[in-house]
Amino acid sequence: MKLDSKIPEGHISQKWTNHKDHLKLVAPNNRPKIDIIVVGTGLAGASAAASLGEMGYNVKAFCYQDSPRRAHSIAAQGGINAAKNYQNDGDSVYRLFYDTIKGGDYRAREANVHRLAEVSSNIIDQCVAQGVPFAREYGGLLDNRSFGGTQVQRTFYAAGQTGQQLLLGAYSALSRQIGLGRVKMFSRHEMLDLVKVDGKARGIIARNMVTGELERHSAHAVVIASGGYGNVYFLSTNAMGCNVTASWKIHKQGALFANPCFVQIHPTCIPVHGTNQAKLTLMSESLRNSGRIWVPKKKEDAEAIRAGKLKPTQIAEEDRDYFLERKYPSFGNLAPRDISSRAAKEVCDAGHGIEANDTNEGVYLDFSSEIQTKGKQAAYAKGNHNPSQEEITKLGKQWLEEKYGNLFAMYQKITDENPYETPMKIYPAVHYTMGGVWVDYNLQSTIPGCFVAGEANFSDHGANRLGASALMQGLADGYFVLPYTVSNYLADEIRTGKISTDTQEFADAENRVASTIEKFINNKGSKSVDHFHKRLGLIMWNKVGMGRNEAGLKQAIDEIAALKEEFYKDVYVPGSSDELNPELEKALRVADLIDLGQLMAMDALQRKESCGGHFREEYQDSEGETLRDDENFSFVSAWEYKGNDISQEVLHKEELKYEFIKIAARNYK
Repeated sequence: MKLDSKIPEGHISQKWTNHKDHLKLVAPNNRPKIDIIVVGTGLAGASAAASLGEMGYNVKAFCYQDSPRRAHSIAAQGGINAAKNYQNDGDSVYRLFYDTIKGGDYRAREANVHRLAEVSSNIIDQCVAQGVPFAREYGGLLDNRSFGGTQVQRTFYAAGQTGQQLLLGAYSALSRQIGLGRVKMFSRHEMLDLVKVDGKARGIIARNMVTGELERHSAHAVVIASGGYGNVYFLSTNAMGCNVTASWKIHKQGALFANPCFVQIHPTCIPVHGTNQAKLTLMSESLRNSGRIWVPKKKEDAEAIRAGKLKPTQIAEEDRDYFLERKYPSFGNLAPRDISSRAAKEVCDAGHGIEANDTNEGVYLDFSSEIQTKGKQAAYAKGNHNPSQEEITKLGKQWLEEKYGNLFAMYQKITDENPYETPMKIYPAVHYTMGGVWVDYNLQSTIPGCFVAGEANFSDHGANRLGASALMQGLADGYFVLPYTVSNYLADEIRTGKISTDTQEFADAENRVASTIEKFINNKGSKSVDHFHKRLGLIMWNKVGMGRNEAGLKQAIDEIAALKEEFYKDVYVPGSSDELNPELEKALRVADLIDLGQLMAMDALQRKESCGGHFREEYQDSEGETLRDDENFSFVSAWEYKGNDISQEVLHKEELKYEFIKIAARNYK
C-alpha cells in the first residue's frame, strides 16, 4: 500500500488557499440529496455536523452520551490557541506553526500544521459570534494567557471552563440544524462497525444503548470524530466512557492507524491516591502561568512530608528545588508537557516525591509567590503604595480566585486541602493521544469516503501536543476543513441516489456485531471487565508509559497477547443484549483497547529513538533529554490490520519532509 498524503504543491502559506480554490463543489440544490454520518459530537463532531447541516446536507449525528453537551470536550479547562497577536508580543501564523512543529518534536506533517495555524484566528471569530464568553482585558479586547512550549501569549480562555463554553457554542449551532431538520440526532447510540460497499464507506452499524437494538444507517460519507484512546491506560484524565471503538472498527475495515505510541502525559494532574481509583482529575495547564513547581531539595524533608511530620509551608525557600526553572530557565514552569512530565518523574524517582501514596509520586504547584506579586500590584492600583502584608495576601488571593476560582474549588473538593493556603499536589498522568487514524491532507482515511477529525486522527501534533491546541484542532477540522474536503469527495456522489441498507454488506456487518455481542453475553467467565481493564492499564503504564525500553516493550507485547486470550475465556458480562447494559458496553470497548495496547507497544518498539512523549530510555543524551534519530525515523508509522493476531499488523511509512522549517535539536533551556 502506497500512502498518498495529497499535500498540495506551492509555498506553504498558499497551499490551503490554492487547494480550496481547486476543490470540486456540490451545488446547493444537490446537497439535500446526499447523506452524511458523523460519529461523535464533541467539538470536532458537533462543529462538523453543524457546518455540513448548514450547507444543506442531510446529516445523521451519533453519540453514546445522552446529549452532545456531555462530550469529553467539555472537560478542557485552559484555553484555545490562535495567532491573533493581541498582546503585540511577536506572535504570527508562522510562529504558531513553528511552535506546534517544534512542540511535536518534528514528527507532524508540515502542511497540515500550517493550515491549522492559518485558520486559528477564524475559529476565535466564529466562537465570539456564537456568544462564547471569552475573558476580556480592561480595554475590551479578548484576553490571552501563556501556555507550555511558547514564549508568546496566544491562548484565549473562558475562566477554567473553556472547553465547556466552546462546546456550548458548537452545540447551539448543532441544535439550530436539528431544529431545521437538517441534522438528525441519535444520542445513546454507539457505532460498532463500518459498512463498506465497493470499497467505499457507505454506513455504520449502531447499537441503541437503551434497547440493545442493532440499527443500520447508510450515508454517502462517514466522518469519525470520536476522540482519543487514553483510557487504554485505565487511569487517565479522560472521561471513563472515552474509548477507541469507532476508530478501531474502521481500522479493522482498512483504515491505517498512525503513530499509536505517541501519547501525551500531562504534568498537572492530581496524584493517584489509591488502588481502587478509576479516574484521575486534571488541573489546567493555565495554572502553570501563576504556580511554581518544586520539591524539597533534601530527601529527609520529602520523607517527613510524606509521613505527615512536616508541611510544605515549613520548607524554607533555599531548601526548595524549583526543578523546571533550574533545568529550563528560558521557559521555566511553562516548559512543554512531555519535558515537564519527565522532569517530575525524574525528581520523584530520585526520592524527592511528596505524596504519601503507593509510589511516593507527587510534586508541588505553589501559588504563594503569585499571591504576593499580584497582591502588591492590586494594592498599588488602589492607591495604597505601602500595603500591609495582610492586605497584600488578601488581594492576591482575590486575584487568583477571579482567574482560577473554579479550578481551586474543584481541587479543594477532591483533596480537602485549600490551595490558597498550601501548595497543590500534582503529578503527570495520561491525557491526550497524538496518534490516531491516518488521514491525508483532506482528512480522509485510507477508506474512500471515511473522514476522521479531531483527536481521532493523527495529523497535527506529532509526538507531543502543545497545550490549548486540542480545541483548536477539533474546531478547525469541523468548521473550516471538512466542509471543503468532504464536499470535494461528494461531488462525484450526486447521481448515486439513496443508499439502501437492505444489502448483503449491511447484513454481514450487522451479523459480525451480533456475533461478538452474543459471545460476550454467553461467556461463562468469572472476572469482571474492569478486572481486565485494570490489568491492561498497569501493563501500559509500567511498560508503555513515560519511560520505555526494549525489554519492557517486548514483555508488554507478550503480556497483552496473553491477557487478550484470558479476557475472551474468562470475562463475565451479566445481563442480556436487548437492554441497557453498561457492562456489555465496557466489554466491547475493552476488547478494542486490548488490541490497541498491543499495537502501541509494537509501535514504540520499532521507533528506536526518543521524541516528544515517546521516551525510549536507551536513546537519551547526557542530560537525560530526548535523542531523535531524524535520519532513520522521520516518518509517520501507519499500521495495517491483518486479522485477529495483532502481531501480524504491517507497518507502512509516510516520510516527513520539511521544506519550510529547519529541523533542529529541541531546546527549551
